[in-house]
Amino acid sequence: MESKILHKIKTISEYHKAMGLPKPEHPLISVINYDSINLPCKAQMSLMFDFYSISLDRNFKGRMKYGQQQGDFDEGVLFFIAPGQVFEIDVDKGKMIDRSGWLLLVHPDFLWATSLAKTIKQYEYFSYSANEALFLSEKEETAILSIMQNIVQEYQANIDKFSQPVILAQLELLFTYADRFYQRQFISRKIANHSILNRLEDLLNTYFKSEALATDGIPTVQQIATSLNVSPGYLSGMLKILTGQSTQHYIHDKVIENAKEKLSTTSLSISEIAYELGFDHPQSFSRLFKTKTNFSPLAFRASFN
Repeated sequence: MESKILHKIKTISEYHKAMGLPKPEHPLISVINYDSINLPCKAQMSLMFDFYSISLDRNFKGRMKYGQQQGDFDEGVLFFIAPGQVFEIDVDKGKMIDRSGWLLLVHPDFLWATSLAKTIKQYEYFSYSANEALFLSEKEETAILSIMQNIVQEYQANIDKFSQPVILAQLELLFTYADRFYQRQFISRKIANHSILNRLEDLLNTYFKSEALATDGIPTVQQIATSLNVSPGYLSGMLKILTGQSTQHYIHDKVIENAKEKLSTTSLSISEIAYELGFDHPQSFSRLFKTKTNFSPLAFRASFN
């Protein structure tokens, strides 16, 4: 079995050279047509970029893995990969990467001292797993490709003081479209997402009935997402669309649901209930309960007497 070597690529120029492409027309941003890459691939490649990668893939014959899961895709999808994120490409050894579409590379230095340098970190889809990529309709794909082509036209023209602002505006438009399309995907892929929601409910019900709650505490968003084989950002985004709540709020509601049951059907003290629900301090439990219900635990219990 071949050992996987991590290939770190620091610059966009270095990527062009590794792919057998001409030097980039702009050192900090590049749009590449996959048809122009004709290099054979090893059985497995493990890669890490020091720049952002937005990939519009069509008919990708291979397997890609980043985040927690592996994905196989036969239709148009959009991948977002942040600097420093390791991802793997797996194809049959010696074969060409059968891949069409476009790749947009953006070095963080291009965003330096701009508002997008901060706001780009707010787009959670840069931390999504491969199986959570954005599946595009033909109309959506056309919109994304149009933006990429606008970026190319801009950096191929004579660079002036307006070039960077124009390209930044195109990038912000692309990210806004991606936000919109992901919200559409959360709704349109109902079977898959409701399956995750059902598994989440089963997972929390099982956890809250086990002794793990008292010994290990309330599960974190990261723990829940890992158990469901999705990224925390994707889980939270999906829940916000389907339930109007973040993952943290969903977990807290499950805590309050169990607390109400114990307060109304047992004679356990507030401290005992708090510890059974995974709180280190009863005050923390009481504070959360009042925030969620507008009642203190004692007042809630008194309402049943």
